[in-house]
Amino acid sequence: MLYSPEPPPAPAVTIDGEVFDLYIPSAQIAARVDELGKQLERDYAGKTPVVIGVLNGAAVFLADLIRAAESLDMELDFYRLSSYGDKKISSGEIRKLKDVDISLVGRDVIVVEDVIDSGLSVKYIRDDVARRNPKSLRFCALLYKEGVAQLDFEIDYIGFKIPKQFVIGYGLDIAEKKRNLKSIYRLRG
Repeated sequence: MLYSPEPPPAPAVTIDGEVFDLYIPSAQIAARVDELGKQLERDYAGKTPVVIGVLNGAAVFLADLIRAAESLDMELDFYRLSSYGDKKISSGEIRKLKDVDISLVGRDVIVVEDVIDSGLSVKYIRDDVARRNPKSLRFCALLYKEGVAQLDFEIDYIGFKIPKQFVIGYGLDIAEKKRNLKSIYRLRG
C-alpha cells in the first residue's frame, strides 16, 4: 500500500499579534467565481452591462469575475468608498472617494462588492445609481455576512454566505494589509 501522508494544515497568518486561520481555500474561491461568471454570461447574454467594482476590496474578485465571464461584452468602472478606515468595524459613515465616470442612463448595471457586512455601502450605491436612471441594477458580492445587513432589497449574486466574523485575503484587508492572500482567512477566536 502506498503511503499518502495527510496534507499539512494551512499555516495561519499573523498580523500585529492577531492570528487568522484559513477559511475559504483559493481553489474553492476560484470554482465559485467561475460559476458566478458563467451565471452573468447567461443572464446578460446579448447585452453590454456596466460592471462597477467597489474599490479597493473588490478589485481582486472583480478581475477574476470578469475573466470568468469572458464571452460577455461589458464596460467597466469603479466607485471608491470609505466607511472603515483602518478599523475592523464600519464607522457608519460613507464617504465617496471616487465616483463612476460612465453614464448609467438606460444601462444594465452590475455592482461588484467584496463583502456585504452592515449593508451601508450597498444602500448608498443603490441610491446613487438609481438617481442616474439605469435600465436595471443588480449586486454581486463575494461574501455576504448573514444576519448582519439590514437590507430592503436582495443581493442578486452571492459567492459565499458566512456568519459575522472578520475575514481577510482575496482583496479583503486589515488596515490595507493582506489583500494579496490567495485564500480567505478568518480571525481566530
